Amino acid sequence: MPALRRAVAIMDFVSASPRKPKASEIGHALPLPKSTLHGLLLTMVEVGLLTKGFDGTFSTGPHPMRWANGFLAQNDLVDIFKSYFADAHSLGQYTMTMTVLDGSDVVYIACSNAHLPLGTTFRIGMRLPAAFTATGKVLLAALDTSALHELFSNQFPGPLTSRSVRNLTKLRSELDETRQRGFSIDDGQVREGMICLGTSLHNHTGDTVAGMAISLTRSEATTEAIKDLGHNLVVAGNDISRRLGAGC
Repeated sequence: MPALRRAVAIMDFVSASPRKPKASEIGHALPLPKSTLHGLLLTMVEVGLLTKGFDGTFSTGPHPMRWANGFLAQNDLVDIFKSYFADAHSLGQYTMTMTVLDGSDVVYIACSNAHLPLGTTFRIGMRLPAAFTATGKVLLAALDTSALHELFSNQFPGPLTSRSVRNLTKLRSELDETRQRGFSIDDGQVREGMICLGTSLHNHTGDTVAGMAISLTRSEATTEAIKDLGHNLVVAGNDISRRLGAGC
């Protein structure tokens, strides 16, 4: 998006300037058409990205602080995840992961890999299609119908295994089951032989901010084990959510 790139360039220039620049100085530093620059500056002031002084100078506005606070809150989330599972915990023997939604993908922001091999090693920064992962399914289950359709209206991700859900209709059915069950199940959709259960994490406003999952091998995933681990995972998710301020 050229307009977005231009807006980011303007933000970078203004925030790095030793003194508040005027529009002419911004235009000199960034070779943009005068009309384009004027329109961008007007919009950026309107949405709070920039503040315009009475003397025509520009400075960083208040809106970026919301993003910064979100970033810091996410880091708090990672710290809480790590400290929670650093203590002796019934789920500590399993691989635990936490992700956030980024478009139609999930991005892993925290991992605690178990010693038992799963055939997959989760890494911070790793991306996977949300439709196939346990964390992705609980995050998608929190979206309304229109938001879900918008994510997958143009293209549904190609399958990772023979068990990967193939289309939006079947995904919707899985999300309905997730809501009814209280936790999600990735039954070999990311890797054959690996089963993952997922639950959502909430902040002080009640918004879903991340997904958390436990991973186990198919041989471990008996019906009783899935039921018990799913329950324990939801309890852990509720505990972490309370530490984030949910329910307060």
